[in-house]
Formats: sequence, structure tokens, C-alpha cells
Amino acid sequence: MAAYHIPVLLHESVDALCVRSGGTYVDATYGGGGHAREILNRLSKGRLLAFDRDADTTTKRIDDKRLTFIRNNFRYIRSLLRYEGVEQVDGILADLGVSSHQFDTPERGFSFRFEAALDMRMNRQSDLTAAQVLNTYSGTHLQTLFKTCGEVENASKAAQCVVDCRHKQPITTVGALVEALRPCMPRQAEHKYLAKVFQALRMEVNSEMQALEQLLIQSLKLLNERSRLVIITYHSLEDRMVKNFMRAGNIEGRITKDFFGKEQTPFTVITKKAIVPTEEEIHKNTRARSAKLRVAEKAMEPNKEK
Repeated sequence: MAAYHIPVLLHESVDALCVRSGGTYVDATYGGGGHAREILNRLSKGRLLAFDRDADTTTKRIDDKRLTFIRNNFRYIRSLLRYEGVEQVDGILADLGVSSHQFDTPERGFSFRFEAALDMRMNRQSDLTAAQVLNTYSGTHLQTLFKTCGEVENASKAAQCVVDCRHKQPITTVGALVEALRPCMPRQAEHKYLAKVFQALRMEVNSEMQALEQLLIQSLKLLNERSRLVIITYHSLEDRMVKNFMRAGNIEGRITKDFFGKEQTPFTVITKKAIVPTEEEIHKNTRARSAKLRVAEKAMEPNKEK
């Protein structure tokens, strides 16, 4: 498991889930099974349902009768759980990061460290690839994508470099994209720059923000009262959406009030400030450095409060 993926904020996140030994829980991002294994360690007769859309994760499936593995996107979580006979759960955990296995498998195209086709699909049965994004999106669309999802400082110039290059020849490999972006990259910060561009492409190819929005919205119906929503993010867009949702019950962060002016929100925020990895964890796993853990608890319905 460790070679496949090192789970980030493992104990902090599972502790925050407040696992009850007989409860029903969801690991929305199974990956190498690190978080799932820790949840199972704390269950007795309970049940864990784990999601992952990457077929490679099936080789790391834990053999445990309490575990139900669902190879699908967590954006369809409610209907897929209902298919398994589950209407409500006692906690949901999601680690939104890309697995080490995905980064370190050259042919997946997630990393600029390897020469490969520009794929970046978490589900390799889906249609859209990074190469298609680069070669079919307009310059304006690419600029918005680089700026919004990658926080690329010179997004306009990067988009223009891609457009200029693809006019000569389609950009289909990692090496071709690196060469196209070379005039845009700041000296001595090439890796950081490329990481931002690759992140933006990956998020677009896999519709990551849309999937997260769907997961959050459906959690409102799925979580039992006083159950926990535990999310680990790696990007400011993700973190802002999660923070807003936990605070207000919607992704805009719009808080409503009742007739008496009391704020109405379906959650109690447990982490007033995001939990981040320790220096020791970052030293052992540098990919944890941008992680932020946020936790909220589903509130009781007003008429049930004492």
C-alpha cells in the first residue's frame, strides 16, 4: 500500500471521522486503501463503502467482508449507495489528492517528469484527455483554465504559447507541452510553473470541481445527524468550496437566517482553522505539503434539539 500511495493526514482525518464501531462509513477516494484500512481497524460489525474511478485501485482492494468497493466517480454517490441498500451514513471522508501511483506511472501522463502521451484521465474509459483540451479549447478558454485551476501568473501568455505551438503541430506529449511553455516559464522555477499547468489540465480532464460540488451537495441527504464530513484538499479552489459548504450548506457560502435573525446552517464546523500536515509528515511525504483538512458535523434538526 505504501508504495502505491502514502495516505495524507491519516490519523488526523480518521480521528476526525469519529468512527463508531458499528457505523456505516464512506471513503470517497479509496486510492491505495490507506484511509480505508484505518477506518476498518476501528470498525467491528460496521460497514465501509469505498469509491474510486481508477481501475488500477482494484489491485489494492482490501479483502474484508465489511468493505464494499464501488469503482465509480463519487459524484454519483447517493444513487450508487442506494443501489447498495444504503440511504444514510455515519461519516464521509474524501482525500482529493492524486495518488502517488498515478503521478509515478509515466503512461498516465499526470507528471511532467516523464515523457508520455498527455492523458491525465483518472478513469481511462472517459473520453476527454489533456491533449484534447490543449488542442481544441480556445485561447480564451485555456487562459481561464490556467488562471483559475492552476493559478498560473501569466496565464494569458501560456495560453498563447499553446495556441501558437499547436498551429504548427498538435501538442500530444508531455515533452511537446513543456517545449511549448518554455518561453513562459520563469527561470529557476520551471518545475513549480509546470506543476500549476498540469494541475489545471488534470482538474479539467477529470471535472474535479464539478464532482466535488456534487459530493458536497449529496452529503446533506446522506449524513445522519451528528455525523462527520471530513475533506482533505490540495488547492485553494477546492478548499474555498469545502469551507463555504461547511459554513453555510452551499458552495457560495451564502448564510440564510430565520425569521428571528438566527443563522441557518446544516453543519457545525469542527475545524475553525484547517488542519495541515506537520513538518515531520511533509519531510516524509513532500506531496502532503499543500494539504488542508476540514471537518464539519451534521447538525440536529431544530425540532429534535433539546
